[in-house]
Amino acid sequence: MGALISVAIAAFSLVGGVSSATAATTSPTPEQTRPTASLQTTLYYDDSRAAEFKDAVAKGAQSWNDNVNNVTLRRAAPGQRAEITVFASNGWPRAILGPVRPGGSVWIEMGRQAVNQGHDPVRIAAHEFGHSLGLPDVKPGPCSSLMSGSTGGVNCKNATPNAAERARAERNYSFAEAGSAPAAGVTVSDAP
Repeated sequence: MGALISVAIAAFSLVGGVSSATAATTSPTPEQTRPTASLQTTLYYDDSRAAEFKDAVAKGAQSWNDNVNNVTLRRAAPGQRAEITVFASNGWPRAILGPVRPGGSVWIEMGRQAVNQGHDPVRIAAHEFGHSLGLPDVKPGPCSSLMSGSTGGVNCKNATPNAAERARAERNYSFAEAGSAPAAGVTVSDAP
C-alpha cells in the first residue's frame, strides 16, 4: 500500500508539474511581455569626394536618422571603410539601389545639373540615401514623397521620408528582411 501511495504522489506531482509548466507558457511573465529592442544597423558613408555637397549630404543622412530606427547613417572617419560612397558630378544625381548591408558597397552621385536647374541639394541627398536603403523612385509623385525625386518640382524642399517610405526602410533593415534585396544593385538615375 505504501508503494501505491508513493506512485499516486509521484503521479500527482507529475500532473501538477505539467499544469504548472502549461500555466507558465500561457501566462507570460513581465520579462516575456517587454518589447524587444529593434535591430539596429549602422551604415557608414564617405563624403570625401562630395565637394560642395558635404553639408547637404550630412543633412540628408540626418533626415533618415531622425525618421527611422532600424538603420543609422554615419559619416566615416578618414580611412574608415564605408558602405556608401558619395561623390559630386556634373550630370544628374544617380545611385545604386540597395538595401546595402554592412560590409557591402553602393555609391551616390550628387549631380550638379539638377542643382543648377534649381533642385534642392538636401532633398537630392536624402532621396539618394533612400536608394541606398532600398527605396526605388516613385515617379511621378508629389513633393510630399521624398522618393518622387525631381518630379516633386524645383520648388520642392521636402527632404523628409513620408510614412510609407519610413516603413519600407524599417522593413528593409528588420531582422526578417535582412537577407532579401531583390532589386539591389540596379543603378537608378534621377534625370527627368
